[in-house]
Amino acid sequence: MTNLSGKWVLITGASRGLGRLAAVCMAQQGCNLILHSRKKEGTASLAGEVRALGVEAISVEAELSDTASVAAMLSEIDATGKQVDVVLNNAGLQIGYRVEYLQTPLADFPVSFAINTIAPMQICYHFLPGMIERSFGRIVNTTSGIALEPEQAGYSASKAALDKVTIDLGSKLQGTDVIISLADPGWCRTDLGGPKAPNAPESAIPGVVVGAFVNDGTSGRLFRAQEFAGMTLDEAVAKAEQIESPYRS
Repeated sequence: MTNLSGKWVLITGASRGLGRLAAVCMAQQGCNLILHSRKKEGTASLAGEVRALGVEAISVEAELSDTASVAAMLSEIDATGKQVDVVLNNAGLQIGYRVEYLQTPLADFPVSFAINTIAPMQICYHFLPGMIERSFGRIVNTTSGIALEPEQAGYSASKAALDKVTIDLGSKLQGTDVIISLADPGWCRTDLGGPKAPNAPESAIPGVVVGAFVNDGTSGRLFRAQEFAGMTLDEAVAKAEQIESPYRS
């Protein structure tokens, strides 16, 4: 298992839900954290919580639907001088459930793609060159297992696009110590998932972060978090590294 103690980790959507849980988990492994939310005050209490665990934490803000806002956040991170070795692209938007799916507003698509595809890729493209130069890095892009539901077309399409570009990027990183993966949290009772979801948010840990700790040079894999529920991080990493590479013929 990769030792990430002392590494700096950027987590988007860290103010609540799975992002907050992931932040605490990473802090327990000794990681220093860059905590994103729409406004810095959104992660103020979390920053205090993880500092109490003995790590450093800074808060940044960006509206992920606005590429200029994301760019400003990335410039702010660069200005701190912190070397980002791990990115957890956790933030996402599920715009709505369209019962009359043939009347899905076309606006669902650009809004969904802006936050669920374009923003995480903007972040990937920013940090990957440095990771490649240093021969180390981990990126985990959060996806969704939603399928065969045209009622959620904008969301599903944007996550499918994220899957595609993540796997394609991974083909260029295969066999290196820069590893990019996908994580599907499952349907959890978060603000996004709603109160009727079958899974507690805590069940997604350690599955949503396991891609940050794998150490076998394999990119492009999908980690379904519910398959790791109840495991220790060591157990989860051992299981994750048994998942077949998507590039094997």
